Amino acid sequence: MYRYDEFDRGFVESRAAQFRDQVDRRLRGELSEDEFKPLRLQNGLYLQLHAYMLRIAIPYGVLSSDQLRGLAGIARDFDRGFGHFTTRQNIQFNWIRLVDAPDILDRLAAFDMHAIQTSGNCIRNVTCDPLAGAAHDEIEDPRVWAEIIRQWSTLHPEFAFLPRKFKIAISAGAEDRAATGFHDIGVRLVRNRGGETGFRILVGGGQGRTPRVARQLAHFIPKRHLLSYLEAVMRVYNAAGRRDNIYKARIKILVDAMGIGSFAEAVTTEWGLIKDGAADLPESEYRRIADYFAPPDLAAAPPVPQALALAQRHDAGFARWARRNCLPHRLAGHANAVISLKSAGRPPGDASASEMEAIAGLADDHGTGEIRVTYQQNIIIPHVRRDALPALYEDARAAGLGGGENGLVSDIIACPGLDYCNLANARSLPLADRIFQRFDDPQRRMAIGRLQVNISGCINACGHHHAADIGILGVDKKGVEHYQITIGGRAGEAAAIGRIIGPSFAGDEVPAVVETIIDTYLAGREGNESFAAYVARSGTDGLKAAVYDDGAARARAS
Repeated sequence: MYRYDEFDRGFVESRAAQFRDQVDRRLRGELSEDEFKPLRLQNGLYLQLHAYMLRIAIPYGVLSSDQLRGLAGIARDFDRGFGHFTTRQNIQFNWIRLVDAPDILDRLAAFDMHAIQTSGNCIRNVTCDPLAGAAHDEIEDPRVWAEIIRQWSTLHPEFAFLPRKFKIAISAGAEDRAATGFHDIGVRLVRNRGGETGFRILVGGGQGRTPRVARQLAHFIPKRHLLSYLEAVMRVYNAAGRRDNIYKARIKILVDAMGIGSFAEAVTTEWGLIKDGAADLPESEYRRIADYFAPPDLAAAPPVPQALALAQRHDAGFARWARRNCLPHRLAGHANAVISLKSAGRPPGDASASEMEAIAGLADDHGTGEIRVTYQQNIIIPHVRRDALPALYEDARAAGLGGGENGLVSDIIACPGLDYCNLANARSLPLADRIFQRFDDPQRRMAIGRLQVNISGCINACGHHHAADIGILGVDKKGVEHYQITIGGRAGEAAAIGRIIGPSFAGDEVPAVVETIIDTYLAGREGNESFAAYVARSGTDGLKAAVYDDGAARARAS
């Protein structure tokens, strides 16, 4: 993983010192809240319902075990003992005192982390495939390019005050595990017919009140020109994006207004002015950064160890965990292990300080000391020998982290909702727990198979409800929390926006409505047909009829 040098450390420490001065001036009353707001947002500090929230960048979702232990210390010393991993591979602390914020930034700097550009109208934390460098299907490690984009975009003078926040994701696998189709810019590593590696560029994706799947802007950009091409896209957006209406300021609105053809022409024109110039990355600089991401030296391991097979036969819990939470690795004798942050009574994505320390220990004891954060709000420990998986599972289970929920109905993505956020219309976290309780039998969850449920507390869609098999959106109905249901969203290579099936439901009805949808699917699926394939084949009319003909009555009676 990337390691800070003297420049990086000096830069982050200087920024923390600047913010300490700004906070001191605010506390003395020399800055009003309106004057202070843009300064705190540039350092990831939000004022929410009950306290300040600090959002900390986890670049492309990669942490060392020492960094996770450092975050655990912040949770314990400055928050209420836990942190929340987000859908942008960040971590948030929701109970921060303003007076403590400078000390936290100093603490972060001490273990090579920061909160720069985790908020504001700038290029936010660049997200990436959480299996990067360990995936069985990738062209090359996309973390190198994520780091290059991070360094290029941090405090870029042209892009510090964009029309609106801007999000970039990059993926290099046959499977898109970074949801590039729902980003302002999606970057996909591809090979052309000549075998040269480059990038397919998508533009104009996003969720919120105007959800859009990104459209292809360029089918192949050579690697040496990536930064100049991205800069051309950003220049067009910065110049032509709307600033008069916050709801129409995202690049997806500009692409809609111009049309993808005209937008592409404008980018090509702008690119012609800067291509082969200072905006392009020198090969020497690419090599310098790529050296940080050399693959770990992994010892040979048996592809199918006997101990693993025995454990699966004799331990049903481990068998479920291994089936759902052990992902393919580029080496046959290794795996990537998902540590689920989903269980009954736990807000999705939350981890206590002791759990963070336990995960750090798992990474040291059974992996290479490296940890990945997923946009599904889980943790991955990469590079685990397959013969070490039973021991990893036992240690995770002892820490209360042995759930085999990955990809199941219980693996719910949820924003903090009205429990924390002053933009939300409804609560997300209690509803997620009620749905989990509705499907409390692990065997039943396994029988249902892969099915994604996502919950957003408001139209801003921080819970990615548009991109779920079953999406749930909190709405305000005459001052009462209600929830709208969408069906058929997808976040992978064939990204799609879920369709609203009808009027909203009261919160106490929603778990039974979800159950009705799933039971209808199970009754009508062919063989092991997935929910996504079932919806593609059958449409949503049958599910809608089941919900509104008898599902609501069943919900009220439950």
